[in-house]
Amino acid sequence: MLLTIDVGNTQTVLGIYDGSRLLHMWRIATDKTSTSDELRLKVLPLLAVEDIPVEAVDGTAVASVVPALTRSWEQALRDIFRCRPVVCSRAVAGDLFTTAYDNPAEIGADRIADAVAARIMYGAPVVVVDFGTATNLEVIDREGRFAGGIIAPGLETSAAALFSHATKLPAIELKDPGTALGKNTVHAMQAGIVYGEADRVDGFVRRIFRELGYEAPVVATGGLAQVMAPLCSTVTHVNPELTLEGLRLIYGAQPE
Repeated sequence: MLLTIDVGNTQTVLGIYDGSRLLHMWRIATDKTSTSDELRLKVLPLLAVEDIPVEAVDGTAVASVVPALTRSWEQALRDIFRCRPVVCSRAVAGDLFTTAYDNPAEIGADRIADAVAARIMYGAPVVVVDFGTATNLEVIDREGRFAGGIIAPGLETSAAALFSHATKLPAIELKDPGTALGKNTVHAMQAGIVYGEADRVDGFVRRIFRELGYEAPVVATGGLAQVMAPLCSTVTHVNPELTLEGLRLIYGAQPE
């Protein structure tokens, strides 16, 4: 079995694969101060509750955008599974990821994994919209290359900024209010934040299409994909497991 781990700024997503089949997926809060011992205490109960013995896991792969945690995760996985984890990067992805980016070393591990999975699963061209702490758009062109993309504040980040700067506004649940004409403060805020994000993403995608000179499938992923995708007219597919799939594919391409 393969354990894949996507370490984000707000949440960490773990998935366990049996071959190409995702058996279980878990989301836990990211604590940037976690030690390797503390991470072991998070992983082991997740496996235990699903009756997965440690010995059944013979490989691990990690995509981390939190440098302070990357080494801790590597050590924790070595201690638990007695094998060296594959840590996603441009170099590790190899021929699965080609790009004309100015400095490929700047590309985040999650963006690399998303791009690899999207190209293999949906073909090229394709656009990925990752709804996380940041809203990332990754663009794969007709030649299958990572052409670049957009990094913008995410839905929860934008909402948190509004709550902190407008002290009289309450914290709210980020969901579709069902109307753009809010008749109370909560609905008005939900319309502004949620619909604003949907329209912003659609605007980004249409601008990308104009620059490319052609359209492409658009795949939504990330923790808020299920909320946002139905509100975005340009999104054609939803795949919450896309980053984990990319890690699985990158792991499988490693030399023996």
